[in-house]
Amino acid sequence: MSIFTAIIAREIPADIVFESDSIIAFRDIAPRAPIHLLVVPKTDAYANVTELASADPALLAEMVSVAQDLAREHADGEFRLIFNTGANAGQSVFHVHAHVLAGGLTEGSLGGE
Repeated sequence: MSIFTAIIAREIPADIVFESDSIIAFRDIAPRAPIHLLVVPKTDAYANVTELASADPALLAEMVSVAQDLAREHADGEFRLIFNTGANAGQSVFHVHAHVLAGGLTEGSLGGE
């Protein structure tokens, strides 16, 4: 079970900012930008975005739409959307998720890294 599965099951607390039948979004506990939200499908069937895109493109589109709505609500509507795919690319939780970063980012930065 991933940490995200535990959050979805309410076994681990999170600052949830959005929830639907298929998606949950919450604030990252180690933010890399002034606004750093995670958009996570409630299914743990996909480890990364490429698996999700191949198997359920509608769910991927829903994730992107939720990210845009959250950026409008929590920022100025402008945002960086990041999917890490693989450990060498920085993925540490192998339950597909998107990072929504906003607020004072500059070209060439990776959200505070």
